Amino acid sequence: MTFTILLDYIGTFAFAISGIRMASAKKFDWFGAYVVGLVTAVGGGTIRDLLLGLTPFWMLQPSYLIITALALLTVIVFGKHLIKINTTMFIFDAIGLGLFTVVGYEKSLAVGFPFWVNVIMGTLTGAAGGILRDTLINEVPLIFRKDIYAIACIIGGMIFFGCQFANLHNATSEVITASSVILIRILAVRCHISLPTLKGEENDDENEPKLPIT
Repeated sequence: MTFTILLDYIGTFAFAISGIRMASAKKFDWFGAYVVGLVTAVGGGTIRDLLLGLTPFWMLQPSYLIITALALLTVIVFGKHLIKINTTMFIFDAIGLGLFTVVGYEKSLAVGFPFWVNVIMGTLTGAAGGILRDTLINEVPLIFRKDIYAIACIIGGMIFFGCQFANLHNATSEVITASSVILIRILAVRCHISLPTLKGEENDDENEPKLPIT
């Protein structure tokens, strides 16, 4: 097993945990929670592979389905502890974000795409699963809020290729990049660092458009 595959498996477990934990908070049944966890874990990578013209990775081996099942079992067994800890979902989500971002960079790089495409594919791999998860549980996706989420992946891409330019060992580059994305995500939340939001017109009841009465 290569180091990149190990990161992929750990990221799969982490993202699946975050999705299943959020599904449990919404009172999903076991099957519904498994679906949310699986979509969270493989959604970003599936979109990435389709854009790269590849067969989605989870269709080539059952390991990702099994890892998601193990994540579900973990939540079932330790659910009382995981659900009550408010930071659990955030920590697992941050870990999955960092690890999956690296996997996306590596896979796009292996196919031979240029630097800017690698950054986009890494960001999609890390962030798109969370978008699908939040959509399934009827939440506004984190990437569309003021939280530093996808930006962390983009910065991670710059760091990754900086490490490549410095001729660092590939495993070292991956660890530095994943750690950077996780650290940026955690620090942004802890220190309340966010992007400015767009200010729209605030319509009161008098200014809201009236529907015609038929």
